[in-house]
Amino acid sequence: MSQSSRLDPASVERLLTIELARATERAAVAAARWRGRGDEMAADRAAAAAMREELARLPVRGRVVIGEEESGDSTGLHVGLEIGAAAGMRVELAVAPLEGATLCAKDQAGAISIAAAASSGALLHAPDCYMDKIAIGPGYAEGVVDLDRDPAENVRALAEAKGVSTGEITVCVLDRPRHAQIVSKCRKAGACVRLITDGDVAGVIFVTNPEETGVDMYLGSGGAPQGVLAAAALRCAGGQMQGRLVLETAEQRACALRHGLADLRKKYGVPDMVTGDVVVCVTGVTDGRLVRGVVLDKSGIETETLVYRSATGTVRRIGARRRPGALLNF
Repeated sequence: MSQSSRLDPASVERLLTIELARATERAAVAAARWRGRGDEMAADRAAAAAMREELARLPVRGRVVIGEEESGDSTGLHVGLEIGAAAGMRVELAVAPLEGATLCAKDQAGAISIAAAASSGALLHAPDCYMDKIAIGPGYAEGVVDLDRDPAENVRALAEAKGVSTGEITVCVLDRPRHAQIVSKCRKAGACVRLITDGDVAGVIFVTNPEETGVDMYLGSGGAPQGVLAAAALRCAGGQMQGRLVLETAEQRACALRHGLADLRKKYGVPDMVTGDVVVCVTGVTDGRLVRGVVLDKSGIETETLVYRSATGTVRRIGARRRPGALLNF
């Protein structure tokens, strides 16, 4: 009898949590070696290769449903890749070995490595397109904010629900020309707008802990696959999120239909994007408000990882240090 077949589901989930954290740690360390070197592609490739090597050891049968588009690169983590060292329990994987490649290349704050694992069929198979998104943290009644409302209305509604003035609401927005109206309307409503240059997965996750991050709401469009990753974290840590696919071309619409998404104007909530149990691991590459970045020095390697589990509703912060003699067996 194999080791995986002797483990009960709860034991598998705990073991998977450890292995998934190791995968994001390895990817983060690989990317960190390219910090500030101006080569986004090299950093991204290094992170993907490191994560793939570690995921290949998972004690399950994994399939990547959120990842890179097929490119022929044997070291990448493309959608559809079957990976894992054991037969038996099947899981779906959503991965971003390096979220914020530009931030890493410029050695700026906020680059992370993130991966999620869920039971088969639990993750929305989002096509590679944009998604309009709005997210707030836990503790609010359902429907306080809505993707179809004006940004100013959402700011005022959240301020009222929080019991503060609109001037005490901070909205995180990806700094892109397409978001000029969102920024203008939020500011006119009295809100502070925090612009981020990259990495909207972390931008959404910020809302789960506004006391530490200072972010109350995320608003704007970003990658749809990244939206699913962010929703996985919210399923564990709490909060609300809505997303709608932005399908601008016939090819994108056809891709969505191939993914089984018949309603192309559907407004997805967290339960629509992630169902069942999910584990999410986030490791810092560069220092940020979410997690600290990798420390590389002659005394060893330090990493910081957030581990989210929906089954227990827990968020753990794991700091790891590896002595120099152990680095070859990272």
